[in-house]
Amino acid sequence: MQEVRRVISVIVMNESSVLAWVSGLFAGRGYNIESLTVAPIPRGNLSRITIVTKGSNRVIEQITKQLNKLVSTLKVIEHEEMVEKEMVLIKFSNQENISDIQALSSAYNGGIVNVGEGVIIVMAADESKRIENFIAATHRYNPIEVVRGGIVAIER
Repeated sequence: MQEVRRVISVIVMNESSVLAWVSGLFAGRGYNIESLTVAPIPRGNLSRITIVTKGSNRVIEQITKQLNKLVSTLKVIEHEEMVEKEMVLIKFSNQENISDIQALSSAYNGGIVNVGEGVIIVMAADESKRIENFIAATHRYNPIEVVRGGIVAIER
């Protein structure tokens, strides 16, 4: 069976232990979570959990059915047509070529977001594959640290 990558959004009540129930559902069935992002939805007591996972169509269907059964779940959205973005922060020594790093960052919807004592930090926000390409392209500048954020997605 061919594995497919899916982005699933779950609208839930913003209550304690909801995230534990969701992650427990995946762990209990041996499903992997590639990315997990949680944020409150403005003007309300709801949150959106965005999950990226892989599995056969049958596994994805089972995941969405199980998510719908959770008490705090209001809606499960399996994305097909969506806008998807991921964010990355990368720290470099300020001994590296700052103008080259700035130019590279801007090609990936990013730029320098902080300059500290001895370091510069850049941010980029783009599609996951492009973020992977950005990280690979920065290796020539000897990054000190790379921190990726989770994927966020919204249906068209």
